[in-house]
Order: sequence, then C-alpha cells, then structure tokens
Amino acid sequence: MDLEKPARPPAAAPAGEGCLVVAVRLPVRVVVLVLVVPVRLVWDALAVAGRFLNDTLLRPLGRALRWVGRAVFVWPLVGLWRYVLVPFGKGLAWLGKVLVVLPAVAFHRHVLTPLGRGAAWVYARVLTPVGHVLAAIGAGAWAGAVWLARCLVVVPSAWLYRWVLAPVGRAVVRCARGLARLVATVAAGIGTGLYWVVRILLVLPALAVWRRVLAPVGRVLAVVAREAGEAFGHAWRVAGYVSLTVGRWLGRLFRWVLVEPVRWVYRSVLTPVGHVVRDAVLRPLGDAARQALAAARASARRARADLRRTLFGERAGAEGEPQLTHRREPDGPRARTLGGSTTALTKD
Repeated sequence: MDLEKPARPPAAAPAGEGCLVVAVRLPVRVVVLVLVVPVRLVWDALAVAGRFLNDTLLRPLGRALRWVGRAVFVWPLVGLWRYVLVPFGKGLAWLGKVLVVLPAVAFHRHVLTPLGRGAAWVYARVLTPVGHVLAAIGAGAWAGAVWLARCLVVVPSAWLYRWVLAPVGRAVVRCARGLARLVATVAAGIGTGLYWVVRILLVLPALAVWRRVLAPVGRVLAVVAREAGEAFGHAWRVAGYVSLTVGRWLGRLFRWVLVEPVRWVYRSVLTPVGHVVRDAVLRPLGDAARQALAAARASARRARADLRRTLFGERAGAEGEPQLTHRREPDGPRARTLGGSTTALTKD
C-alpha cells in the first residue's frame, strides 16, 4: 500500500479561538475518525487489489486485444487502402482525366473560345450602340416621369403634411405627455406606498431575523464545517497510518502462516527427498537405461553384420570388419602396379 510518504502536518490553529471552537473540535474529530478509518482501510485494500488486477490481468488482456484489433481491423484496412483503394483511385483519376478533363479542355479551346470571341464582337459592334440609344430614350422618359410625380404627388403631400398632419401630431403629443405625467405621478405615489408597506412588513422583520438568528447560526455552522473538514483531513492521515500498520501486520501474518512454512518444507523436506530420489532412483535408472541402449545398439550392429555375412559372404580383411578399398582399384587378389601387369602377355 502506498502509505510510505510522510503525512503533511496539520495547519496551525488560528490564534484567539473561542470556547465554541474548542468544544466542537474534539467530538467532531472523534466521530470523523471512527467513520473514516474503515473507509480508508477499504480504500487501500481496493487500491492494492486494483493494482494487482491491472498488472496481472488487465494490462496483458489490453495488449492482446490491441494486437487482435490490429490483426483483425488495422492491417486488413491498411492492405485494402494500399493495394485496392489507392490503385483503384489512381485508375479512376486517369480515367476521369482521359474521359472528362481532356475533352472539356478541347471543347473549351476549340468551341467555347471562338464562340466567346464572336459574342464579344456582337456586344461591341451591335449591342453597345443599341444600348446607348435605349439609355438616352430611357433618361428622357425618366425625367418626364419625375416631373409629373413631383407635380402630382410630392407637392400635395408636402402641403398636407405642413398644414394638416403636423398641427394634429403636435396636439396629440402634448396630450400624450400630459397623460404620461399624470400616470407617472399616480404610479410614483402607489410605488412609494408599496415600498413602505413591503419594508415594514417584510424587509425589517427579515433583517431582524438575519441579524438575530441566521447570522449566529451561520457562524456556528461555519465553525462546525471548518472543524469537520480539518477533522476529516486529520482522520484521513491517521487512517493512513492505521492502514499501513494493518497492511504490514497482514503481510507478516501471511509470511509467518504460509510463506515461511512452505519455504521450510521446501528446504527441509522436499530438497533432501529430491536429492535422495535423484541419487537412489533416477541416476541408477538413467545409467541402466543408457547401458541397455548401448547393448541394444551393439546387438543391432552385430545382427546387421551377421546378416551381411550371411547374404554377401566374408570379405578379405579382419574377421567381422571388411577392409575398405578404393572404388577405382580392382577387388582381385593382386592390384595392378607400375612394375607389373595383369595381361596374359606380360605375366611371369
């Protein structure tokens, strides 16, 4: 358990603590310590079990799943991309270039460009003069329409606005301003009355409750909460020491109960018994097996030699072992040498 680090010393208590803080601190720390120690023990046990499970099961399983995922998904997809999709895409690109791009470029170069040049000539030589004439006619018609609209619409509308709508609008604005002042005066009076009613019936009692009841209770609760937090930290550190002690004691108990007896049995019983079994049983059996194998090999060699003598007869040389001769030399009783001959004319 990861409890070897020294605990951080608790923060020093602020000077001038009251009797309420001192009276609250000890019971709160005792209660929190009783509640936190089992939680810390369970937490440390779960942490150790989690690390053991991660090292022995989850990490190898994750590596195996990663390898399986690569073998099942990544490598096939890479092969599909590299050896199927990329060549297919290159083929489609070449086909699109041959079937679409090159015909489109040729059509633009040999059809659209001459048509565009012809259209530009028609625009410059025909449409532009016609447009100038139509523009002059349209300007004259627009000027006549503007003069007619000024005489028939703008001048009567200006006279109507100046002598009818403006006086009526000023009268309406003055009436609205007077009505707005009246409504504002009435609303101000009602608002002042409501303000004092709310202040007397709600604000002043609420302020008295806050000052006389809620603020002292809040201070007490703040002190209790602060002491509970400090007690929780202190209890957590104490529980860490307790958990470390319990862990060490369980480790020593496990060693005394299981590891040391198993080690003693292995050293004092199994090792001597193994040596005795090796020296008294296994080694003689091995020697006997090797001797039997050697005897079987010798018997097999003798049987092969007997069978060869039976089938092919005795050869010249020592008994049981034929002499080796060169393949190019004759097998007769006398080999040909430089000083002798095997022909009939040179025989002695």
